Amino acid sequence: MNEILEQALLYDFYGELLTDHQKEVYEQFILEDLSLGEIAKEEGISRQGVHDLIKRCSQSLRGYEEKLHLVEKFVAIKEKVKKIDELLDGYEERPTEELIADIRKISDAIIEEL
Repeated sequence: MNEILEQALLYDFYGELLTDHQKEVYEQFILEDLSLGEIAKEEGISRQGVHDLIKRCSQSLRGYEEKLHLVEKFVAIKEKVKKIDELLDGYEERPTEELIADIRKISDAIIEEL
């Protein structure tokens, strides 16, 4: 997975566990794509301080994911739903019973992951 996308997903799932200051700086860096210098100037801290804060936030968010696996489950379920959509797009080419069986198999896998 693309690192920026991964960081954004981690933030979406676990961002509320960061302090307000951490959230503000992390959002500026990841979501608004500001440079370390721009954030440092706006926040009144050093560029190194911004770098260290972002690094700690990233480590915290990855630590939450290692314990909870919410992003991993989300991505897996999203892929399964995409597969269901693909099956439905070609529904006219397949026997109905076979299509239903395949969709049921995928939906059972989704339920297992939850």
